[in-house]
Parts: sequence; structure tokens; C-alpha cells
Amino acid sequence: MSKLIFIFLFLAFIPLLCTSFTPERPSDRRVLVLLDDFAVKSSHSLFFNSLKSRGFDLHFHLADDPKIALQRYGQYLYDALILFSPTVERFGGSVDAAAILDFVDSGHDLIVAADTNASDLIREIATECGVDFDEDPAAMVVDHSGYAASATEGDHTLIASDDFIKSDVILGSKKIEAPILFQGIGHSLNPTNRLVLKALSASPSAFSANPKSKLTSPPSLTGSSISLVSVIQARNNARILVSGSLSMFSNRFFRSGVQKAGSPTKHEKSGNEQFFTELSKWVFHERGHLKALQLQHHKVGESSEPSIYRINDDLEFSVEIFEWSGTSWEPYVADDVQVQFYMMSPYVLKTLSTNGKGRYFTSFKVPDVYGVFQFKVEYEKLGYTSLSLSKQIPVRPFRHNEYERFIPAAYPYYGAAFSMMAGFFVFTAVHLYNK
Repeated sequence: MSKLIFIFLFLAFIPLLCTSFTPERPSDRRVLVLLDDFAVKSSHSLFFNSLKSRGFDLHFHLADDPKIALQRYGQYLYDALILFSPTVERFGGSVDAAAILDFVDSGHDLIVAADTNASDLIREIATECGVDFDEDPAAMVVDHSGYAASATEGDHTLIASDDFIKSDVILGSKKIEAPILFQGIGHSLNPTNRLVLKALSASPSAFSANPKSKLTSPPSLTGSSISLVSVIQARNNARILVSGSLSMFSNRFFRSGVQKAGSPTKHEKSGNEQFFTELSKWVFHERGHLKALQLQHHKVGESSEPSIYRINDDLEFSVEIFEWSGTSWEPYVADDVQVQFYMMSPYVLKTLSTNGKGRYFTSFKVPDVYGVFQFKVEYEKLGYTSLSLSKQIPVRPFRHNEYERFIPAAYPYYGAAFSMMAGFFVFTAVHLYNK
């Protein structure tokens, strides 16, 4: 009976294993969604349905559920995590800030949505990711010039922003025409963390302050330095999205019309849905994920890879690079992929040519230096996962019987030696036979 139960459980887990994150299918598939209230599941259903329509398996739990866990028996149960629980003071089960950061350090992806009532726990997670929310718990982003026009003036905390990151790989090639509706808290980026990028910025007239009280001192966050939505790609290629507003993901903001103050154009629908749909494709590796394979090298005129090169050998190098499109691997085409022939420092640095089908290649002469070298391809480009490949190969000098018999550079010395010999014989003949 126990064997039958084991077989049944194994068969039940097969679909789960087949749809999980793998190097061949890098898109996240199992996503844990932690909520403050299950009402968020219906109020933000358009965003969740867009993920489901793309094949994601969403698991909804309350953030303080005592049964939640990110891993079991050393294996992660999910490929990505969405935190739509800005007010949570303490996660349930075995989940805490350290567990979430370990989750990201293991190469998994994260979406964090804060709000005006963001807890210290959410702020701590964001800070560890390189994002610092305004320390004033009552502060909101206010913009008296770039607010969303409405029938009631309000306090200008409902902002219409169109200052997007300029990257087709992150936001897609289709231009977002309508402004993005935002109402929440702003954040700044850690200047020492070059991995954090502003996906959506506030206008130069914006500032962060309590809208219900008069300003008694200059705001700590002002102008375009305020980030509304930020993205991070870690060194292990894990991706993180941090938003200062949970309402941005809501059905109400997705469906609302928008007109930016001072603009005659009124859009029937905000750009929120397109913005977060495209951004989530990037965060969940449906776009901008690269892989490299078939790193090969050999001597010119040969096809097999040697175990050692000799100085001044002519060699050919090639590598194949592909990009994940969300459903299949497509050839990656670029003109900025380089290879280094490296020993302590690069002796050769060449830009690779491409055939447009994912294959990159070049040829060069081995330097006149012997030692242990490496072929290195280190590729970093905005929005794309980084590639770091290397293959080690020794380089030897000429053997004693491989040098040329006569070296052209030594011809003057050859001439000097033979002229000396000829002069000696002439001098001897003159000296002996001269009377």
C-alpha cells in the first residue's frame, strides 16, 4: 500500500517538475504570491490573469499564513515571489527577510509592492535590494505640475508619469503612449549599487512629503531623483522589481483614463497595464535572458580543438549565443560581443563577427608570449543577463628544432661574420706573399 502511495505522489509531482525553472526553459513557472488580504486577489485580478495567461502557476497565501515556506528539504518550492503585502509586520511559517534574500541569492526573482503604510519589514527588504524608501512614514510623492487631472483637484498625489527607462528589452519595443498612474511613496537608489535602475521616475517638479501638513523643511527626496518603480538585476542574474505603490497594479488603475495636467491629450486608458505586463516579462525572464554554448577554438585549417597552442599560431574562435523569447530560444544578434585572450591581462581583445544565426566568430594570431591563457567572453548589456565564459589553454614556445634556419633579422650579423673571415684570408695572403 505504501508503494502505491509513493507512486501516486511521484506521478502527481511530474507536471510540477516539468513546468519548473530550468536552464532550457528559464521563464519562472511556479510563483508564490503573498497578500495582506485575499481581496487583493480580485482587486488586482487583471495583473494576475495576465501572468496566468502566459503559463504561470500562481499560489496565493496570506503573508502571515503559518504554513507558508519557500523551501522544503533544501529544495525551493517556487521559482519567483510576489509580495503584495505592504503592511505585513512579520511573515508566517519559515519565511522572513533573511529567507527572502537567500531566495534571491539563489537566483530566483522577486516583485515587491510597497505603499504609504509600508511596514519596516518591507522597507528592510527593499533596502537590502538597493532601494531606500522615504523615512517619513506619512510621506507621499506630490507633484503640482505632473499630476493626473481630475474633476477634483485633490492633493496632487495621484501622479501621471511618463519618464520611462529607455530600454526595449526591459519595456518591450512597443511604445507606451499613455502616462502611468502612481499614488504612493517614492524611493531613492543607493548610489553605490550600479545594479539598480529606475524603470519609472518622477518629474523634476515632484517631491516627497506629507501632503496633509505644511512643509517646515526641505524634502529629502525631490525631482527626478525620486524613483517610482525600480528594477534590479543581481550578479547571479536574479531580477527584482520594487514599486512604491500597490495601487499601480490594481484593476482600477489599469482601466482608468488619464490626462496629465497641462496636456490637451486625454487617454481612455492608462499605460499601467502595458507597463507592468512588459516589465513582468522582463522580471520573469521571458525577455532578455541569454545563454551561450558551443565555445570552440582550433587552428586555422583544422577542425579539432588542440590541447596546446604554440606562439604565433593562427587560430579561429567561435561561440553561439541565443535569447529566450518566452517560448523558445532565438538567435541573439548584436555587434558588441568580444573575446579576450587573457593571461593576467588581455593580450588580445577582438569584437566577434556574427552570421545572424546566433554564431559569433573571429580569428587571430597567438601572441609571442607563452604561458597559460584563457579564452574569455564577458558580456554585460543593459537589460540582458550577463554572460561569463572561459576556457583555459596553454601556449608553448618554439621547440629547438622549430626555429627558422636563417633569421632575416640576423642577416647583418651573418654578413659581418663572413666579411671578417674573407678579410682575414685577404690579410693573410697579402702578408705572406708581399715582399
